[in-house]
Amino acid sequence: MRRFLDSLYRFGGYLSALQLAAIMAMVVLQVSGRVLDEALQALGMKSLGLQIPGLAELAGFLLLGATFTGLAYTLMVGGHIRVDLLHRALPESIQKALDVLVTVTASAITGFAIWYSILLAYDSYDYGDLSIGMVPVPLWIPQAVMVVGLIWLLVALLDVLVGLITGRIPHIKDQAPME
Repeated sequence: MRRFLDSLYRFGGYLSALQLAAIMAMVVLQVSGRVLDEALQALGMKSLGLQIPGLAELAGFLLLGATFTGLAYTLMVGGHIRVDLLHRALPESIQKALDVLVTVTASAITGFAIWYSILLAYDSYDYGDLSIGMVPVPLWIPQAVMVVGLIWLLVALLDVLVGLITGRIPHIKDQAPME
């Protein structure tokens, strides 16, 4: 089970990185097209009009996907921002109890976000909502990616919670990155 969960988190991290790479590729292509068009015009030639329609909107959807599909992986490698000034000053037994409390709270908030994200995606699907812009994208698609990312995060939070309760993970901050 441990190997499966680690693979699941790692897959989310890879998917997130792939989406960021796609954003980079689209921006590089867009800038290269503009530079080429400007160079052609400077030489007195006709512009090719190399544009990626709706680039900003598509990049925004990919960024949403990258953010949400990478949440679980980032949690498991200790990449989330954690303010622990008070935490470090507490006795170890209270630290562990606080870690459990915070993880339960984060799980509840994530569950709440999943529920309402599912409702939002369903409504968008039901009403046929499309993004406004040059490329009409059904809004349920990026919203479904958000739901999947939140579910991944909830699984990771519950994994951490079980680890905290069973003593497998002494403290969240002590987690070693996945290999």
